[in-house]
Order: sequence, then structure tokens, then C-alpha cells
Amino acid sequence: MAAKPLIPRMHLWEIDDQPWFPSFLRAYVQTGLTHAWTVHVPIVQPSSPATIVAEILRRVLGDRVSRHTYIDFCAGAGGPTPFIERALNKQLESATTHTVPATASAGVIDGESKAASESTPSYAAVANPEAKSATVHEEDTAVDFVLTDLHPHVESWEAAAKKSDRLTYISHPVDAARAPADLLRRYGRKDGSGKGIFRLFNLAFHHFDDNLARSILKNTVETSDGFGIFELQDRTVTGLLTCFAFGFFIFLIAPLLYWWSPLRLFWIYVVPIVPFVLVFDGLISCLRTRTADEVEALLRTCGADSDGWEVQSGKEQFLWPCGYLNWIICTKKTT
Repeated sequence: MAAKPLIPRMHLWEIDDQPWFPSFLRAYVQTGLTHAWTVHVPIVQPSSPATIVAEILRRVLGDRVSRHTYIDFCAGAGGPTPFIERALNKQLESATTHTVPATASAGVIDGESKAASESTPSYAAVANPEAKSATVHEEDTAVDFVLTDLHPHVESWEAAAKKSDRLTYISHPVDAARAPADLLRRYGRKDGSGKGIFRLFNLAFHHFDDNLARSILKNTVETSDGFGIFELQDRTVTGLLTCFAFGFFIFLIAPLLYWWSPLRLFWIYVVPIVPFVLVFDGLISCLRTRTADEVEALLRTCGADSDGWEVQSGKEQFLWPCGYLNWIICTKKTT
């Protein structure tokens, strides 16, 4: 059990969630959050947080990573999920496509057979002496991602889906606490076959109060094979400092990202509402973010049978010196 944070969890309100906040400014803030997930600044970042999420999914789930359809139940305007999809499928493609020498027998690679293959030409090599190497493609392990939300952003999702055959969306409202039957039938396991549903909550789970979080977890346990919670903040001093660092980086890189939009730059530099909201809401998000132990406590008291579920968690640095991506992955032990 990890040490309990010194800062207690406080479910306070964020500006971006308020109905009175202008919709055009909300769009600018959400774009800024998307860039927080997807931009990679060399030297101070090993890679973008979206790429790190893909690496975590592949590492933690192992060979099970290709057995799921990944559904983002709080996709907003799209967020990092389209980028996670491309990064994960690219990693899976690299892992299942490799080059072997033409003199090697494709079916025998290890132990004594491998040693023998280094000196004994294969039939293919004898038949085609000019061949230097061959690329071996294993079975397709690519995975599908689906964008959903209680308030769909169909226009943004449609644009994102056009960039990948593995990304789709649901155009009608989807309640994460009551997943629609048609969605479950379409993407869930059928008669024990097919792929299971893995739910994604990217920078989202901290928005739910305890009662709603339990309802969502109950529905998840009853209808899915796993879920992942990914947050760019936590209730630590370094988490709070990262929010201020993020505000500083916005001022540094905004001209590179938004040079084509003088209006966006106006609301960043002249009247800096966008960076203020991003920093303020980031600080509140820190106070709302749960630890893995707190999420597991909600899971075990959600009203569904979670005895066969396993919780794993950790953190990965995404921004020097103090930015850490916190992750919680929970799956059925038999999945």
C-alpha cells in the first residue's frame, strides 16, 4: 500500500466545467489540454504523455493488449485517445514485424536450431541466392479505439476518425454509469469469443464524485474486462508545481502551436484567460485526483463482484523535473 498523500482529497469545482464559462474559451482550454497530452518537447520530455500511455498499456497488459477494444467513455473533444491509438498500433506493428536473415529457417529460431540456421542455408536461400533478408509479418494484432461521451463532439471525432481506420465514435450520448446495450453488444465479447471492452478515463476520473465513481465502476465491472485511469497530476507538491510549469510552457510554445490564430494568442497573451484557467483547473484537478488505494476502495464497495479483479498502478515521468503521469489499470485476473 502506497503512502497516503498529506493533502486530503477535495472535490472542488473547476472553471471549465461551469455552464457560464464561454464555449469558445472552453474549446481553447480543451485544445490546450490535448496539447498537454500530445506535444513532445525534446530534452525536458522523454516522449509525449499519449505515447507513454500506449507504452504502459502494452507493458502492463502484455499479450492481452490485443484482446480488447478500447472505449474512451469521457472523450470530450477527442483528447489524447486518437494519439494513443496511433502510438499503440504503431508499437504493436513494430513488435509483430521483424526482419530475419534469408539463410535462417523462419520456423526455427532458438536453441540449437538457431545455431544451425546460422550456417545452414534455407530452401528459400538456395532457391533465391540474391535474397539478403525477409520481413516476417505475424498475425494482425492491431486494436480498435472508440470515442464516446455524455456530450458527443461529433464534428471533432469525425475529423479524428478520418485519420485512422482503427478509430471510430458513437454519435449519440453515452453514460459511463449506464453503458448502452447496443454499444456492449457491438464491442463486447459474444458467447465468450471476440474482444472484450477496456474502458479508458484520460484526465477524467477525478471529475466524478464518490457516488458517481462507484456507479461507473459497478457498470464497468459488470460489462467490461478492464479499465485504465490516466492522470497528469496528483495530490503532491510536485503535482501542484507541474501545473505552474505547464502555465509557463504555454507562454513559451503558444506561438509555435497557434501562430495561425491571432484570436487564440489574444486570449493567451493580451487577456491571459486560457493559461489562467488551465493552471487554476490544474491545481483543482490535483486536489480531486484519487490514489490507487482510493480507487480500489471505491471498486470494492461499488456493489458489483470485484473479487476477480486485479489493480495495478504506477507513475511515469513525462516532464522534467516534476511532471509525472499517474496510472491505474484494473483487469479481470482471468482475462
